[in-house]
Amino acid sequence: MGNTETIRICDCTLRQGEKSPQLSFRETIELCRLLDKLGIDLIELKPISQKKIDSLLIRSVSQTVRNARIAVPVSFEDDGVDLVFSALKDAREPRLQVSAPVSSVQMEYLSHLKPDALSERIVNTVKKCRAVTSDVEFIAVDATRADGIFLRSLLKKVVEAGATTVTVCDTAGSMLPEETAVFLKSLFEDVPELAQVTVGYSCSDALNLADACAISAVQCGVREIKAAAFRTDGISMKHIVNILNIKQKMFNVVIRMGVEKLFTLTAQIENLCRTGLGHSFRQERAGDDGRSNATVNTHESRESVSRAIIKMGYDLTEEDLEKVWQRFGALAGSKESITLKELEAIVATEALQVPPAYTDVQYVINTGSAIGAMSHMKLSFHGKPLEGISTGDGAIDAAFNSIEKATGRHFELDDFQIQSVTEGREAMGETLVRLRSEGKLYSGKGISTDIVGAGIMAYINALNKIIYEEEEA
Repeated sequence: MGNTETIRICDCTLRQGEKSPQLSFRETIELCRLLDKLGIDLIELKPISQKKIDSLLIRSVSQTVRNARIAVPVSFEDDGVDLVFSALKDAREPRLQVSAPVSSVQMEYLSHLKPDALSERIVNTVKKCRAVTSDVEFIAVDATRADGIFLRSLLKKVVEAGATTVTVCDTAGSMLPEETAVFLKSLFEDVPELAQVTVGYSCSDALNLADACAISAVQCGVREIKAAAFRTDGISMKHIVNILNIKQKMFNVVIRMGVEKLFTLTAQIENLCRTGLGHSFRQERAGDDGRSNATVNTHESRESVSRAIIKMGYDLTEEDLEKVWQRFGALAGSKESITLKELEAIVATEALQVPPAYTDVQYVINTGSAIGAMSHMKLSFHGKPLEGISTGDGAIDAAFNSIEKATGRHFELDDFQIQSVTEGREAMGETLVRLRSEGKLYSGKGISTDIVGAGIMAYINALNKIIYEEEEA
């Protein structure tokens, strides 16, 4: 018996085409956090379609995920590789993917290129990817229906160009396990260059045999499987990991993922993908993100409240969770339920109260109908004076930008909420700011008759919490 080899499991939950779950920004981050906790080898993200939003998502996932590799497809455009890598470069092990249809029918309708032109474009893009990262994957879409000579020639070329993983796809899902074995064995025999790289496999579940075909692929020498924790059309991660754990001695392979957390965490992932982050709360005329009117019953257990806080994106210490729970309990006698916004305000008020690093905040905001907003911000950092001037799309945006200028720090603004807490001309306004640093959320609250001032106070409050944890680390 030869040496035991490792099978890598790649999650493609977000890459199942039109059947992929439609998740919000926060829900995607939560999905990736759960996958990382599960011990997945690689998480596949969608290609960039909206430059600003998708790039921010990729950076946020890269900061959140601690152990898994992150993979993102690149386009054939001139700046396609640089655009993706600039967003992905902070990942622990960034992977760039070059994906292209290789069957004649899909080349004609999807790529609109002749085989030779497509082959040249694929090879050039693989070379560009390899120039910026050591982990490059070529994905041969619809490989099982490709012309055999063209496919074998192309696979040789991409290996020579620097691809480190080559994945072949039964996109139609039309092969039986026995046919899969014949197809893969012939590829290994005809393309000896594949011995230099990791060979991956992906399969549609059109015949309800995707899992069986994946096992057949492993027995033929495939060492990377694309599966989904939330399967809509493809290989089931839960099934394939369980089978490989049971049969690893027979196949002489191992996988990094264990089965201890498998069923619990995949159940959480399935719930998340079906109904979003608010699935365990009662929805009442939910707003844009389901948070505005979603409620949690005040008779819930401490564990339920803790889960609600985690699903909102917070990662609190036991000490801070206890403070929040005590405050939550104080409301139990007067209210049947509280909204998630109210729960979030409790978190902002009770959790991680720290000595401020940024103090002595002074500002001037200029705005009007004929000019854009401009903010001049002064503040102190441990007594050292700082100053920043910036414009913005409105007074709040300008104020936050000027804080970034003064502090030299940029954090993702995850949420900004405003609500009135008193009535009348001199009404007090309360703001809640959520900043994200390295995947973790920090919230701050501010209250003032000046809503811009309340926003600045909330931002500085959240910023001080980030700085405190950085300095204590």
